[in-house]
Amino acid sequence: MVGMRLQQFLARAGIASRRKAEDLIRAGRVTINEQVASIGAVVQPGDIVRLDGERVRMPQKKVVIALHKPKGYTTTHEDEHAEKIVYELVPKHPGLHAVGRLDKDTEGLLLLTNDGHLTQHLTHPRNQVPKLYRAWCKNGRVSEKACQQLVQGVVLGDGLAQALEAHPTRNGVKLVLTEGRKREVRRMLNKVGYPVERLVRLAVGPIELGELEAGEWRYLTPDEIKLLYTSAQLPRPKTQAQKPTPTPKAKTGTRPQKSTVESSSERLSTRQRQGTNRGSTDRQAHTRAGRTNKT
Repeated sequence: MVGMRLQQFLARAGIASRRKAEDLIRAGRVTINEQVASIGAVVQPGDIVRLDGERVRMPQKKVVIALHKPKGYTTTHEDEHAEKIVYELVPKHPGLHAVGRLDKDTEGLLLLTNDGHLTQHLTHPRNQVPKLYRAWCKNGRVSEKACQQLVQGVVLGDGLAQALEAHPTRNGVKLVLTEGRKREVRRMLNKVGYPVERLVRLAVGPIELGELEAGEWRYLTPDEIKLLYTSAQLPRPKTQAQKPTPTPKAKTGTRPQKSTVESSSERLSTRQRQGTNRGSTDRQAHTRAGRTNKT
């Protein structure tokens, strides 16, 4: 673990949301190395954190879950007014959190893990982890000229934004980004004259959405875990990945609508995706096996 703010540490340990963790800190119930902590305190490796005298530990068993996030679900724990959150769709694990975010209207691959170190490395801009998106646009197929603009960069309100790749498709575009600013893909396409009607994320680094339907999830296979940690330039954890078991519906008991996203043939370019074929093959086999047992 690298240093992280205390409220973030408590949230990832499964104690409370960041907002509620701040309330615990303000109430003087949290200590670091036997000293009462304050808002903004940073937990360093080796520090001992206690809540009401009981030691708080980060979860030891690391899990990584791939979820096909349906439209209409909120990614964060923090929005108390959200009608539906992605955590209703996946099994509970202490400290489980999303790796980055997808906005409420965006669908597709969302990774969740209880490994904060992995999350930091996958989301930090300097590590350039590619994400593949498929957009359906109001004005149809995105022109070659607009694709060139996206790669060269467009100026947004928060600075220059560039796609690593952009390729026209029927009714839209496929593009690869290595950062994840708020609604960045939508803003970029709107800037070049192609407002987005539908947006789906198809891949994060070596992990693909594949055959998962909207609302389904699975644990990553050991080979995929290895590829993911390699892409984040981290040593592979010693713990084994759990057996993939897709879940067909949310806790509400209502099945999210099936997606019409392209199948796992949607891939990043060979240059960006070298070494992923083995993990993809294992993933597809596990997904098919899981579907056989769906109720």
